Amino acid sequence: MEETVNIKWTDGMAFEAEVNDFKITIDAVENVGGRDLGPRPKPLTLVSLGGCTGMDVISILGKMRVKPDYFNVEVSGELTDEHPKYYHKIFIKYVFRGENLPMEKLEKAVTLSQDRYCGVSEMLRAKAELIHEIIVED
Repeated sequence: MEETVNIKWTDGMAFEAEVNDFKITIDAVENVGGRDLGPRPKPLTLVSLGGCTGMDVISILGKMRVKPDYFNVEVSGELTDEHPKYYHKIFIKYVFRGENLPMEKLEKAVTLSQDRYCGVSEMLRAKAELIHEIIVED
């Protein structure tokens, strides 16, 4: 299966990306020639990771008949100092809220996502250390 996205230069440092028939403007900050019209490309990698693993976890938990009242994936990355700058450490925080959430099932869902299903995690793992934690809030 092949997927294709189209990234068209619009002006300055801005590009319009078309992904699954949705348009996203990507731009740079002003001090490097952009107009800050949209997000930078590298953080969108973190968005992809959070979305990929988040969808996995919710799907797996659904099959386990576990439905949190709230679920959030917070992803942060630490960039290298030298060019080409890339995320060499990525931290994934899975935050759940709900009554009687079984920690063993939450852990299993996250582990399955990270070790088996999330293709974005698999790609990033080639260059970055992926570290995750699970938080259950009251």
